[in-house]
Amino acid sequence: MTEEEQKDKNKVEEKKQEKREIPEIRSGYVVRVHQKITELDAKGNPKERIQVFEGIVIARKGGNTPGATFTVRKVATGGVGVEKIYPLHLPSILKVEIVKKYKVRRAKLYYLRGKYKKKLKEIKE
Repeated sequence: MTEEEQKDKNKVEEKKQEKREIPEIRSGYVVRVHQKITELDAKGNPKERIQVFEGIVIARKGGNTPGATFTVRKVATGGVGVEKIYPLHLPSILKVEIVKKYKVRRAKLYYLRGKYKKKLKEIKE
């Protein structure tokens, strides 16, 4: 392997290891996820836009591994619950904003899917 090929290989490995700044996401946080979406317009040309999904994190799986995910749930219009599962290191996620923090005692908040009426307590900072 020549010296030039080795340099190219090192550059590719460095790009793979480059990580975005990901905030500490825990269950009970209300987050706003900005994701880049590519669509086709009426003429068939690709068009990019940023889609924002805001909701409460009900689960986090996988720790800090490359396959780690977090589940965000929101109640859409008409009282319909919508959940999205995002991989933590997804390249199309531009940023994750933390809006609020709630005090929770569980790692998985699946009970929020049902008819749970009590409010979560917000953490004052």
